[in-house]
Amino acid sequence: MSTKPVQATWLEALLEAAVDSIITIDRNGIIQSANKSAERLFGHTNKEFVGRNISFLMPEPWAHKHDEYIRNYLESGNKKIVGIGREVVGQKKDGSNFPLHLSVSEFWDGEDVYFCGIIHDLTARKTSERALQISQRLEAIGQLSGGVAHDFNNLLTVIVGNLELLEHKIEEPQQLELLREALEAAELGADLTDRLLAFAKRSILHPKVVDINALVSDLSGILKRTLGGQITFDATLAEGLWKTHADPGQVETALLNLVLNARDAMPNGGSLIVETCNADIDHNYTAKEVDVKPGDYIRISVSDTGTGMLDEVLNKVFEPFFTTKKAGGGTGLGLSMVYGFAKQSGGNITIYSENGFGTTVNLYLPRHEGVADASAKDTENAPAQSFQGSGELILVVEDDPRVRKLTLQRLEVLNYRTVSASDGKEALSLLRQKPDIDLVFTDLVMPGGVSGYEVADTVQQQYPKIGVLLTSGYAEDLVHSEELASRSVRLLRKPYRQAELARSVREAIDARP
Repeated sequence: MSTKPVQATWLEALLEAAVDSIITIDRNGIIQSANKSAERLFGHTNKEFVGRNISFLMPEPWAHKHDEYIRNYLESGNKKIVGIGREVVGQKKDGSNFPLHLSVSEFWDGEDVYFCGIIHDLTARKTSERALQISQRLEAIGQLSGGVAHDFNNLLTVIVGNLELLEHKIEEPQQLELLREALEAAELGADLTDRLLAFAKRSILHPKVVDINALVSDLSGILKRTLGGQITFDATLAEGLWKTHADPGQVETALLNLVLNARDAMPNGGSLIVETCNADIDHNYTAKEVDVKPGDYIRISVSDTGTGMLDEVLNKVFEPFFTTKKAGGGTGLGLSMVYGFAKQSGGNITIYSENGFGTTVNLYLPRHEGVADASAKDTENAPAQSFQGSGELILVVEDDPRVRKLTLQRLEVLNYRTVSASDGKEALSLLRQKPDIDLVFTDLVMPGGVSGYEVADTVQQQYPKIGVLLTSGYAEDLVHSEELASRSVRLLRKPYRQAELARSVREAIDARP
């Protein structure tokens, strides 16, 4: 009994079971066969494959050069394709291009030579690589931004503090006005560093259980007024929307930033839709993104009918200070803030845009199993009050000499006695020498091998009757609230106003056992 029919059946079964696309051609580039995977990948039926030149599956310049490569190989043996795997670009039936890996081998049937190509779709891999490259670039920029914010916050602390000390000594109205304008400018600088820290995912967040639908409804009036009369606004809120655990103030800021960007993309008017829905992120989604876990999320989508964006803009849109607006039209920090907030909250942000057809931004926040707070707004912040000291002794630990000098002056104005150390080691030495210290006020990040956390730990373990107050303009541990909660210590963020310093110091001293 002949085995050829069985062998043919085996071969056909192998070809049809193959995950990769397999296409055979003759010496003239005419397709002889294509398996099911090739049909699915390119979108053509088998009849549309067979008898046509293989070049119709390629865009230029590959299509034009393909037959030339085959003739050159047959005449000279010079390998441009055969036996050499390479990355090229394929073209589907709908005209779209995609990356692929092509490996080609030759086989003979009598005196006729044929070529077999195995095609592996690289779309998913290239998408993941691109996402990883963008994520790594943004992470590097974030680390740089965080470091800049730290140094800038120290400078602002000195500026704000000295201006406030001068404010109480100036009586002439015109001079007071100049001083207060300088203070306002310094506060704008502090806001800028907050935005940089938000992008760097090092903001101090105050998460709550939030009903996003209620939050969007409360903001609708403000959003409509922000858009103006030329742009129509609509909110499509999903029924049964899950709750999320996020900082409601940051959610509002993110939403407002997205709406402002959409407005600026529609100078001649248009429409904007804010939509909420429940979203299940699976492994297919996470394969294309970086640092995103599969699970249940709430999705907030902001869609506009504006000018849209080119691919080169989309690749940089989350970078701080990148903007397509004219000079003075924006800081380029809006989307970078939203990106940092989403990532720090355990979520994600994606953008889909077509040049000339509009943009959709999707903000994902993790689902929270629980009941929403009565109000989605953060109303816990109360006006700062002045708290005077009673001659208590405070140890100030600060490596920046300008900040250290200023802090001593600010505390003395508040009726405290002071002693200072330039690093953690000196602070621990002073603690042993001065048992009458009432409070240690220390920066978190310092040179010398002893951090503010280590100083705080030593104080709490060996000097339990001494209070501790931490301060920082930036620290990696700052974003992890458990670091502070585990030590039961307070944190005062730089730059701070005199009233904030007074209240924080008083509360830290009064909290001593």
